[in-house]
Amino acid sequence: MTTFVEMLRNITPEVYASLKQAVEIGKWPDGRRLTQEQKELCMQAMIGWELENLPEEERTGFMGEQSCKSEKKTVPNILFSTKSDTLH
Repeated sequence: MTTFVEMLRNITPEVYASLKQAVEIGKWPDGRRLTQEQKELCMQAMIGWELENLPEEERTGFMGEQSCKSEKKTVPNILFSTKSDTLH
């Protein structure tokens, strides 16, 4: 396997499940703790695998019809305001 993409294509559903569990509990199946770098690589592999193998609503981070509470708030545009106390 010479590229990350090739590696993703060779991940089986069982390996994906193992990576997901490792990230969730912070440990490998043998009990060793994941390093921060290992967590990041596992998450990248999981998300890449999910893009090719799962429908959008089953992927990590999918929010569906939900929305962030901050989306409902109006955020003032302070950079281009006509008030004299702006930064521009």
